Amino acid sequence: MAAAEMAAPRSAPGNALGLRVATGAVLIAVALAAVWTGGLAFTALVAVAVLLMFAEWCVMHGIPRGFRQVGLVILAVVVALASYGSAVQALICALAGGFLLGLFARGYDRRRALWLGAGVIYCGLPAVALLALRGLPQGFALTVWTLAIVWATDIFAYFAGRAIGGAKLAPGISPNKTWAGLAGGMAGAALTAWLLAQYFGGSIAVQRYALLVGPVMALLAQGGDLFESWMKRRAGVKDSGALLPGHGGVLDRLDGLVPVAVASAAGFAWVLS
Repeated sequence: MAAAEMAAPRSAPGNALGLRVATGAVLIAVALAAVWTGGLAFTALVAVAVLLMFAEWCVMHGIPRGFRQVGLVILAVVVALASYGSAVQALICALAGGFLLGLFARGYDRRRALWLGAGVIYCGLPAVALLALRGLPQGFALTVWTLAIVWATDIFAYFAGRAIGGAKLAPGISPNKTWAGLAGGMAGAALTAWLLAQYFGGSIAVQRYALLVGPVMALLAQGGDLFESWMKRRAGVKDSGALLPGHGGVLDRLDGLVPVAVASAAGFAWVLS
């Protein structure tokens, strides 16, 4: 979940913040180690994250266990194709698998069929995107750049929201988010994108591009968080799960990464083609 949502409660206990920071630090360390190693290690991390995301999605929307298991199998195939086949094959599998599973489920549970098919696509697309990014030339740098923008958005939004407060961003969906948090997240994303472009040896043109793209990615991250907040409000739950201390579920942690990963992979694939 993006940190702007956590900005309003100024009296949050220090131990809760400490737990959140500690869990976040461990997650970042694991992610960076997997990205650095690449290959099977990164594929395994993406697979675990995506399967947990889908499991939480299904619980949130009351998807029956049988359909949930079929969706998990489809996503496992998507990850395998993205790693050992091609991104195009994996993308087709995610889109077609989600559509066909949802279509089939309409005959048994019309109300939940749309959420079932959408869940396969929602979880499958970022998996394809991240694995495709890591497979590109300079894939390590591009993947770290993408992840770091989401992290920077969360961190800067959290502290800007707490320090400044002010008008609410979307009180009907997520009452704790503020416009100050959004502005802080965009500024942090721009700064992080520019610094990483410098660190990885990008040209002046690349650095300027990073400054422009960073805030856009922050907006996408906040949009992803708002979407997940809307789903939780609709489902009547506070968190998507309880696996990550201080953060909630895996969906809560990765909601901002979903649109950013897809947009980043598409953008870099186009620029480098």
